[in-house]
Amino acid sequence: MKELLVRGISGLLYITIIIFSMFASREWFLVLFFVLGILTVNEFQKLVRLRSYVSFIIFGVLLYMLSYKLLDINAIYLYAFIAIFINLFLLKDLMVTSGIPMFHKKKYITLIFYLIAGFVFLGLIPFRNGFFYPNIIVGVFILIWVNDSFAYLIGKNFGRHKLLERISPKKTIEGFLGGFMGSIIASFIIFKYLNSMSLGIWITLAIFVSVLGTIGDLIQSKFKRQAGVKDSGFLMPGHGGIYDRLDSVLYVSPFIYALLEIMDVYVS
Repeated sequence: MKELLVRGISGLLYITIIIFSMFASREWFLVLFFVLGILTVNEFQKLVRLRSYVSFIIFGVLLYMLSYKLLDINAIYLYAFIAIFINLFLLKDLMVTSGIPMFHKKKYITLIFYLIAGFVFLGLIPFRNGFFYPNIIVGVFILIWVNDSFAYLIGKNFGRHKLLERISPKKTIEGFLGGFMGSIIASFIIFKYLNSMSLGIWITLAIFVSVLGTIGDLIQSKFKRQAGVKDSGFLMPGHGGIYDRLDSVLYVSPFIYALLEIMDVYVS
């Protein structure tokens, strides 16, 4: 009971800070995710046994130049393409190899095009057609939180069949389906109250979040299993580290950005 209470208070504080920053301004939103990004990069480097200060500089430069200054749209599209390509390779390594080869090579490639890219595209998702739309990124995070909560509750109470036991023994197919249905229901509510995009787009985002977010969670679980740790950090009591809370949205964000850009093309 005490653990559940600590987890609830910690999660509520985290959600409050996230939502406040999103509605405050674009600058506050990016500043918060710059701070969270620095913490996440630090946690990730410990997992993959990489010691580098250069990675923090790379993160700051890419977030500023691509998410804030929007240096060049073609550079952003190229970055998105490579990020999605790397993420699909991580999925391949998750499914068919005994270990993601992060501990032997390609550490910087994965850091730049998976982890840092996740933050860059989180900063770009709500910036549409020259304007900042906090409703979009708030909706995405609500879908993530609903998916995680329903997956946890359904999986804990009704889970019988393991989803990918060798990577995450506690995840079940029932939990995944519970999160999927919860996200779909949430997409209808978000469409009704946030009124920022069409229902079809929100339903598609719910599917992306549920499926790809779960993959992102499993990839992070595999990193932790290879590193021999339970959590990526300890900054959030009851939840672990910042990377533990953001693993799903960091993996899915390049896909969401690409989807919204494609939708813009067809809508226009």
